[in-house]
Amino acid sequence: MEFQHELIIPDEGMPFKLFLFEGAGGNYVREKHWHTSVEIFAVLEGSLLFFLNEVKYPLAAGELIIINSNEIHSIHAPEKNKTVVLQIPLRQFEDYYTAQRFIRFSTAGKGQSATLWKLLKKMYETYLEKGSGYEFRVRSFFYEILYQLVNIYRVDEAKEKEIRHSRHLDTLSKITTYMREHYQEDIKLSGVASVFGYSTEYLSRMFHKYAKVNFKTYLQDIRMAYAYRELMNTDATISEIAIKHGFCTSRSFSKEFQKRYKTPPSQARKKRAAENKNVKKVP
Repeated sequence: MEFQHELIIPDEGMPFKLFLFEGAGGNYVREKHWHTSVEIFAVLEGSLLFFLNEVKYPLAAGELIIINSNEIHSIHAPEKNKTVVLQIPLRQFEDYYTAQRFIRFSTAGKGQSATLWKLLKKMYETYLEKGSGYEFRVRSFFYEILYQLVNIYRVDEAKEKEIRHSRHLDTLSKITTYMREHYQEDIKLSGVASVFGYSTEYLSRMFHKYAKVNFKTYLQDIRMAYAYRELMNTDATISEIAIKHGFCTSRSFSKEFQKRYKTPPSQARKKRAAENKNVKKVP
């Protein structure tokens, strides 16, 4: 089972994560992975090729695909493209679960895909422009998308095999959710294993099998993701960010940051500030 669990953290102050697909330059492959969030890809320009549970789904400009929670998928971008990605935490749909605490969406045979595609496009454009009160407008698009999903794209019946498969991956999802909630603390493999009633050895094997990384690396991934977001969006000092997000010292944070992003955190912050300044100058 060669697939990885992807860590998804919503944008600051928003109940979702919205961004352009990282394979915009073409000649790109995102290997098999899964996550608990629902994910929508809307291709604005170019094309993408999805492999969803081993089935091929080609997407052209003007088309979209919905990736369900715990659905194993890979993405091929043979050519340049511009694709908006919206990731929605599963808890947004809690009031619409089936009796088995399960929910699925499908675009198959749905004639309203063009409407959903346009909503995503407008949502991203508004999010990018960041005009006065844009947060309200972006959220209005987001909740309209949720309305469309539960009323048009929701699948009422799911196969028992599909439910069992999803629950199989839910075990690790619950553990990683706990880690995200407590990552600022001094948590250890043995402590987390105890919380969930597993032995340290069993939990260690679980991470290697399904997340394809060890517990310590995954914990560092969580800490770095939150630290990176704060670094890029606040004026907090590097030392403050490091300690707040579970790093022992600013030096250990800077070393890990350099390793992952090939640049010191101070330089990454200056680059982002310059990019934001240039965006504001565009009429």
